[in-house]
Amino acid sequence: MSWMRRRDLLKASLVGTVLSGSALSLFPKLALAEGAVRTLRGSATDYRALVCVYLYGGYDCFSAIVPIDGPARQQYEDSRRGTGTGPGGGQQNPSDLRIPSADLVPLFQDGTTTPISQGGSRYGLHPRMAPLAQLFNQRRAAIVANVGPLVRPLNLADYNAGTVPVPAQLFSHSDQTVVWQTPRADTSARTGWGGRLADLFYASNPNQRLSMNISLDGENVFQAGQSVLPYFVGDSGVEAIGTVGPESWNEHRRNTFNAMLARPHAHPFERALAQRIRVAEDVARELEAVLRNDRNAANNGFLDDTYQPFWTAYGLPWQRLDQGRPGLPRLGRQLLMIARVMRQRVPLQMTRQLFFAGIGGFDTHDNQNADLPDLLGDVAAGIRGFYDVLTAVGLADNVTIFTASEFGRTLSNNGDGTDHGWGGHQFVIGERVVGGRVYGQLPHLGLSGNPQNAGWGQIIPTLAVDQYAATLATWFGLPDSERDLIFPNVQYMVGTKVSIQGPNLGFMQPFV
Repeated sequence: MSWMRRRDLLKASLVGTVLSGSALSLFPKLALAEGAVRTLRGSATDYRALVCVYLYGGYDCFSAIVPIDGPARQQYEDSRRGTGTGPGGGQQNPSDLRIPSADLVPLFQDGTTTPISQGGSRYGLHPRMAPLAQLFNQRRAAIVANVGPLVRPLNLADYNAGTVPVPAQLFSHSDQTVVWQTPRADTSARTGWGGRLADLFYASNPNQRLSMNISLDGENVFQAGQSVLPYFVGDSGVEAIGTVGPESWNEHRRNTFNAMLARPHAHPFERALAQRIRVAEDVARELEAVLRNDRNAANNGFLDDTYQPFWTAYGLPWQRLDQGRPGLPRLGRQLLMIARVMRQRVPLQMTRQLFFAGIGGFDTHDNQNADLPDLLGDVAAGIRGFYDVLTAVGLADNVTIFTASEFGRTLSNNGDGTDHGWGGHQFVIGERVVGGRVYGQLPHLGLSGNPQNAGWGQIIPTLAVDQYAATLATWFGLPDSERDLIFPNVQYMVGTKVSIQGPNLGFMQPFV
C-alpha cells in the first residue's frame, strides 16, 4: 500500500469537509458587532468577486517595475549591478540583475502617450510582463507602489531608534505571509480580511452550503474567517472522496470511510463531523454538476472558444476542455477554473465571492536571472488571459484581480541575487480599476542616501497593506461604518509618513 495514496484518500475526504458550507463550521461562531450577520449594500442584487493572486516567496517588484532613465535609473544601475567578473574575465557577473532600458515595456499615464514619470524618471515593466503593461496602458490596471505591513507609519529615524512598533518577525516568509493576509501587522490571529468580509457577506448568497470563499491553492489565511472557511477546489475540478482512484484497495478504503460515517454516533462532535462531511459531499456533487454543464456548454459541439484567451496569452495552441490542459502553467489552470466557477454563478446562486490563486518560486536568490523572467511571464499571461475571458463572458465589470506577496526583495545585489525585503509594488486589474496610474510613491532605489533603506536595500513601506485591502473591500461593498471591524489599524495611516493618507487609496471606482 502506498502512503501517498492513503494521504490522498484522507485529503479528498477532508478537503471539502472542513472547508465547505459557511453555516456549518465546527468552530464557534464568534460574534461580529453585537452578533449581527449583515446583508450589506447592493449584495443581493449584483455580483462582485475579488481574486487574490498570491506570489509566494516575496517577488522582486524592483525587477518588475524598472526606471527607464533619469536619477532613478542611475540608482538602479548602482544597486543592481553584479560584482566581480564572469567566466573568462572581463564580463559582467552572471548575477547582474540590471534590465536594459531598451528592453522595458513603457508605461503611459491615463491611457495617453504621456509616460509614467516620478522624480524625473520614466518607468516600464519587465519585458516578460508585456501583457500586463498592455492592460495598464489601456487603463485596466494600476500599480500600488511601496505597500507593505505597517503597525503605524514610520520613517528611517523611527525604525533605527525603535520608537515606532513594526510587524513581528520582519523578513520572515511565514510570518509576513500571515500579516499580509490578515492584514493587521500587530496581531497573530489567523483570520484574514477576505474571511472577515465573508463573515459579513455570506448571508447575502442564496446558496448557504457552498462557501463564498474558494481557494485554488489550498490553505491560506486570507480566506479564513470567524464563521466562514474556504472551500478547496483543484485546478482540474472538485476534489472529493468520490474521485479517489479506481484501484480496488482504494475502493475498499473509501467504503470503510463511508461505513464509519453511516454508523450511529453517540458523541456530539462525531455527529457534527459526520454531518459536515455529508454536506461537503453534497456541495462537491453540486459543484461538479455545474462544472460539467459548463464544460459541455463551452464545448458546444467543440466550437465555443470562450476560454481560448488563456492559451493565447501563454502562446499555446488552443485545447478544448475535454482534451485536458497540456502546457498550460499551473497559475493559468487555477485562473481558468476560477473563470469557470464564476461563469456558473447563477446556478450556484452566488452574488459575492472571493477566490485565491497562488504561484510559488519567487524566493529566487542566486537563481533570479534564470527563474524570475518565467515567473513574471506566467503571472502577466495568466492575468491577461483571465481578464480577456471575463470580458468575453460579460464579467469584466464585476471582478477585480489583485496581487499580493509577503514582501519585496532587497535593492542590493550581493553577488547571488536579492534577499528578503519589506515594501513592494502590487498590481490591481479590472474594469472598475482607475487604471493607467501609479498610486503612492515609487521609492529611491539607491543603497546610500536612501531615506527608506532599513538596511541592505530593504525598503520601508509608505503605504500599508491595511489601506490596500480596505480600498478593495470598499469596492466589494463594505460600508465605511463597518470598516473598523476588519481594518482597525487603518485609522492610523495618516500624516506625512504615508504617501497617501486614509483608508481609500483611490484606485477603485466608487461603489455603485
